[in-house]
Amino acid sequence: MAFDDPAWLEGMYNNLARVKDHPAYLGRWTRDSAAARDALSGRLDLPYGGGPNETLDVFPAPVPDAPVLVFIHGGYWRALDKSDHSFVAPALNDRGVCVVVPNYALCPGPAERPVSVPHILLQMVRALQWTWRHIAAYGGDPSRITVAGHSAGGHMAAALLACDWKAVAPDLPAQLARNALSISGLYDLRPLQRTPFLEHVLRLSDADVLRASPVLWPAPPRGQLYAVAGGDESEEFIRHNASIRAAWGRNTVPVCEVLPGLHHFSIVDAFADPAHALHRYAVQLLEA
Repeated sequence: MAFDDPAWLEGMYNNLARVKDHPAYLGRWTRDSAAARDALSGRLDLPYGGGPNETLDVFPAPVPDAPVLVFIHGGYWRALDKSDHSFVAPALNDRGVCVVVPNYALCPGPAERPVSVPHILLQMVRALQWTWRHIAAYGGDPSRITVAGHSAGGHMAAALLACDWKAVAPDLPAQLARNALSISGLYDLRPLQRTPFLEHVLRLSDADVLRASPVLWPAPPRGQLYAVAGGDESEEFIRHNASIRAAWGRNTVPVCEVLPGLHHFSIVDAFADPAHALHRYAVQLLEA
């Protein structure tokens, strides 16, 4: 590891540069997501707060009292949109799952209203709190919420599992998120402070890193995290995947796997594919 070498960090973390055909994946996600919204009876752009990008999409299940999966998109807290990720909903809806896809503000934000990673984490706390309070109106069971996310979204899924929900609001359950699935998650934000393509966008302070790195936190007292990464991802993403189990232990992170043949974008396709083991991990958590 060469955390003081900007070129090495760039090679480890710049997935757009590592996966040359990434535009084909992103373009297909957008097209497939538009088709999913046309096919499903989604409730789009519901506000979960009054801040920038504080909206979410709900894709109700065809059955009542359905388990709920909240999917948080990636993009290094600086790119992409919930509308690019509606394509994860159809296969889950087919299994009787209610799907929620939230949006969030993107770093760095305007000069008059800057956006930080801790700010986005608090947005996701609000989104999950909204889900618990309102999802029954869309056929979801608020006592069976699983959070999943990709990349930066995987970071936030792990963070939400560790959230002290009673400190957010006293009427919330202690375990609002029953469990979480992190796909190519980032758990230690210290290297990103010095990664060239990110450092001036994320502007992570030392305080931000301490507040927003799950690997530096105690293990959550409740719930389980499944952590997965692609075998064709960089050594750093594979290290992150192992680091959260090392920090939180096998009881909290019973699944910590590197899935062969997948890179940073194809792993999201695997999550949406009902024939893939990664999709089945999500189903296991939903049915737990």
